[in-house]
Amino acid sequence: MNPQPLVSVIVPNYNYAESLDLCLRSILDQTYPNVEILVVDDCSTDQSIEVAERLGVRVISTGVNSGCGQARNIGAANTSGDLLCYVDSDLVMAPDAVANAVRLLAGDSTIGAVCGIEDPEPLLHDTAVARYRGLQYHYWSISSEGDISFLFPAVCVIRRDVFDEIGPFNPALRQTEEVDYGYRLTRRYRMVLTSDVHGRHDHDHELRGLLRKLFHRGRLRIPLYARARRFSKGFETASRAGGSLAAFAVLPALVAPLLFGPWAAVLPAGLLVTSLALDAGMYGFVYRRHGLPFLAFFAVLHFVVNVTITLGVATGALQWLGSRTFRGLYDASFPVDGRPLRGAA
Repeated sequence: MNPQPLVSVIVPNYNYAESLDLCLRSILDQTYPNVEILVVDDCSTDQSIEVAERLGVRVISTGVNSGCGQARNIGAANTSGDLLCYVDSDLVMAPDAVANAVRLLAGDSTIGAVCGIEDPEPLLHDTAVARYRGLQYHYWSISSEGDISFLFPAVCVIRRDVFDEIGPFNPALRQTEEVDYGYRLTRRYRMVLTSDVHGRHDHDHELRGLLRKLFHRGRLRIPLYARARRFSKGFETASRAGGSLAAFAVLPALVAPLLFGPWAAVLPAGLLVTSLALDAGMYGFVYRRHGLPFLAFFAVLHFVVNVTITLGVATGALQWLGSRTFRGLYDASFPVDGRPLRGAA
């Protein structure tokens, strides 16, 4: 790798004018000197293009609203850097993020991509839901630091030669394209999650939107995991899966006292304690940062999140059983010979 390879910083964007100015300024303020910046606008209806052009940043359009994966592909096709740095338009990078990613990739040729960790504090919308999501996402990321198998796309850097070999993001996927891409990449290269690369993200700040996203992410992972025959390496640890299942099981267990008497209340209580214990490190982290009152709110909301994720997974399993189209959602990434196709998907 060149001593100072050109880094193409690509910002997929759809209606994030509110945060885009901060995002682009953080890129312009990077300590690493050799960068080009491109905003790939996915047919925004707000002032996003004007925000970028006011800062002198080049903008191209997807032409048709196509989703984040296709926007990333268009960005790669219209830049020339040795490294591709993808940054979500609602994330502000730390000043040394690019420099640290370049250093890590230059130091180990087995690493194909480096992913960054989001800070625990939300960027713009400091609601209770956003604070929950920032703390939860940060802790799960920090505890997953090291080798992973699905891409954390909010801020990540991929070697151009690796991208050319693995092929583009699946343009048919508007969600879970990062999980699909990570599976394809990590068949041939390592992918590393590191706190050396980090930034502050504008997290979901409304409960309905957060739960909808988590439900569909759980649902859409099912056909991928069925084809891969393994969970991804990162967030989805056995203990967290167990915690989600235990939380979900609390709800039907609540009828036990009605059927068998008050003593049967130990069943839902035990399931709840089990769910909390399986992610005890996260709850301790939240308590140390924000104290007991917020921890109580956090625990209630995380219970709801666990139930939502489990419902999404269960829905995906039923959909997988009943729909050949759903089962084939990731077929292009898993050809018969077991090797991902170049440009798969």
